[in-house]
Amino acid sequence: MNMKLPLPALFAAPFAFIFFTVAAADPDLLQDVCVADLASGIKVNGFACKSNFSANDFFFDGLAKPGATNNSLGSRVTGANVQSIPGLNTLGVSLSRIDYAPDGLNPPHTHPRATEIVFVLDGELDVGFITTANVLVSKTIKKGEIFVFPKGLVHFQKNNGKVPAAVISAFNSQLPGTQSIAATLFAASPPMPDNVLTKAFQIGTKEVKKIKSKLAPK
Repeated sequence: MNMKLPLPALFAAPFAFIFFTVAAADPDLLQDVCVADLASGIKVNGFACKSNFSANDFFFDGLAKPGATNNSLGSRVTGANVQSIPGLNTLGVSLSRIDYAPDGLNPPHTHPRATEIVFVLDGELDVGFITTANVLVSKTIKKGEIFVFPKGLVHFQKNNGKVPAAVISAFNSQLPGTQSIAATLFAASPPMPDNVLTKAFQIGTKEVKKIKSKLAPK
């Protein structure tokens, strides 16, 4: 049977397609660059643009050397995002370098604004993420290999080797944000109520206070 759409529907269909296509992605830039004015008090979805910029606004050498890993976790994240490279503002990309001591851990955390892809520079790591159905997706990766952590899902990296390890992480956001699960829950300011944590984790108040004391900012 040959059915003809009413004339208004014929016009509406392509506009609906365009609307949903545009809504699913960031808008195109309206200028060549929008170098972040990090000192500006103007708050937008991103940073305000400054009028004068130089090549240094697009340059950063902070990933060239390993970060110090002499801390309780044995890992160090060095970010190369819009806060250290103002020229990344509105471009939707950033990097990090993560260094791990032997037995070092980048603890369970999420990036609420970005998917992450890691490339192993040195060493071998156990990595994984957890789906919203509580399924652990994990693998051991070594030098030259890549692993992807989907946006917003809890994930981790652990160096189970006897030598240091390092990765370069790439994000599809100028500022992906990081929420470390333990620190978010036990080191928030103001603090999360003890009775919330005792019920959520099925532990006593003493255990909650002990964890909070260990994770308190130094």
